Amino acid sequence: MEFDNNKPIYLQICDRLCERILSGELAPESRIPSVREFGADIGVNPNTVMRTYEKLTADGVLYNKRGIGYFISPEARSIVLENERKTFMETELPAILRRMKLLGIDPDVLRQTK
Repeated sequence: MEFDNNKPIYLQICDRLCERILSGELAPESRIPSVREFGADIGVNPNTVMRTYEKLTADGVLYNKRGIGYFISPEARSIVLENERKTFMETELPAILRRMKLLGIDPDVLRQTK
């Protein structure tokens, strides 16, 4: 996994796991790799992976079965979808609309383009 220097690594790992949940690659109730396993697989310190798992657990995306490991929560997809939509509407869409305005692109053109 390649990382961007402009964003903390643990958040980039969160983003990647959330993408895998949205795509269906990680199904509800499926077990994910242990902290050490995942850290070794992607080449990061296990503490960084632990920070990722703690954030996703706090968000309700993951849950921990003590002694067994971390699992995708049954509500993970809807939680991730809601968070991603909110981020898109609050940060990405306004930037796109500003750029369209600067370029003189009418938003109705988007409906015609498929």
